[in-house]
Amino acid sequence: MTAPAYDLVVFGATSFVGQLLVRYLAEHLPSEAPTLRWAIAGRSASKLDILKRSLGPLGANLPTLMADAGDEAQLRTLCEQTRVVVSTVGPYALYGEPLVKVCAQQGTDYCDLTGEVQWIKRMQDKYESTAKQSGARIVHCCGFDSVPSDMGVYVLQQQAMAQFGVPATQVKMRVKALKGGASGGTIASIINVAQEAAADPALRKELMNPYSICPPGHGFTTRQHAVRGVEHDSDFGMWIGPFLMAAINERVVHRSNALSGHAYGSTFTYNEATLTGPGLKGRLMAFAMVFGLGFFMLGVMISPIRRLLERFVLPKPGEGPSPEAQQAGRYDLRFLGRTATGQVLNVKVTGDRDPGYGSTSKMLGQAAISLALDLPKEAGKGGGFWTPATAFDQRYVERLRRYAGLTFEVL
Repeated sequence: MTAPAYDLVVFGATSFVGQLLVRYLAEHLPSEAPTLRWAIAGRSASKLDILKRSLGPLGANLPTLMADAGDEAQLRTLCEQTRVVVSTVGPYALYGEPLVKVCAQQGTDYCDLTGEVQWIKRMQDKYESTAKQSGARIVHCCGFDSVPSDMGVYVLQQQAMAQFGVPATQVKMRVKALKGGASGGTIASIINVAQEAAADPALRKELMNPYSICPPGHGFTTRQHAVRGVEHDSDFGMWIGPFLMAAINERVVHRSNALSGHAYGSTFTYNEATLTGPGLKGRLMAFAMVFGLGFFMLGVMISPIRRLLERFVLPKPGEGPSPEAQQAGRYDLRFLGRTATGQVLNVKVTGDRDPGYGSTSKMLGQAAISLALDLPKEAGKGGGFWTPATAFDQRYVERLRRYAGLTFEVL
């Protein structure tokens, strides 16, 4: 069998995040991985050409491949030419399934930045056995959803085992600081999930299940506490409110625990929330956060309000934060872990760009590079649907530190 021409192909290269990812790879691969063979792909030759020209000399010799997200024959031809595909074509629930299906059938490794938990569940149910047979490693959630959370818990648990000899059976993640804007693609994904849930009672029930994407027979029965209102967190001495990304991140972390053989414990608990501060001011901020999130989610489910928001307030697909806003963005996440005997460990995870785009493009790029270079099929994970913390290892943490602007610090 002829070896693929490329190690890595970026599919959806002209999307908002795709362009950021391509620029990141073009700037970093010559020094970081000069032997890695890569290409960009999409459905519009003219848009791909514009993207190449925008890269200047960095894009002069960059190969381009043509494929439409809905054409399985074209996607099969694409997958035959590469070992790894990284996809930025969202909302994935609308456009992502054909590529996952073909990768699972062909044995092509795949990663993306989806945070659409209902779609992940469908893909696992439909294609996991196929991926296991073909050897395809499918890794969803390789952006801000859910790398900082999943790898933050991974680092904390590694430290707990080193210091205490046992895992932390309780972990909390609290957002201390977060600065960054949303793109039209992210908003479109949120609106799609809300619309699906409004029309499907079974999906609404599934979205309440913290173990919804764990493999069958996972055995977890411990009740999980999701922060959906205003609470006071005595461990941090502050008021807290909901964190929008908790719905996906918490489920990814529980799947990591299941796939690693209950490495965090069979009664492991995990939740995420946003710190709003101490005292009356912090409490009022938490109430304002709950009200704002509630109004937004209600608005996207009511058609007239959603149309007004889409027309006058929300960014359109293909739009997102300016380069200046991405540069000015940042995030600071705090993890507190507690063992069954009460020993406590604190870990801080930070990112040096806006979480959803400047930082996500780097995390996703390093995930794709790690699939291509760090995890040979003959010696690495077998086929199936993995999480970042179970697909990758300490080498990915070091890549994030060295090349993606993240820090992982034990406090």
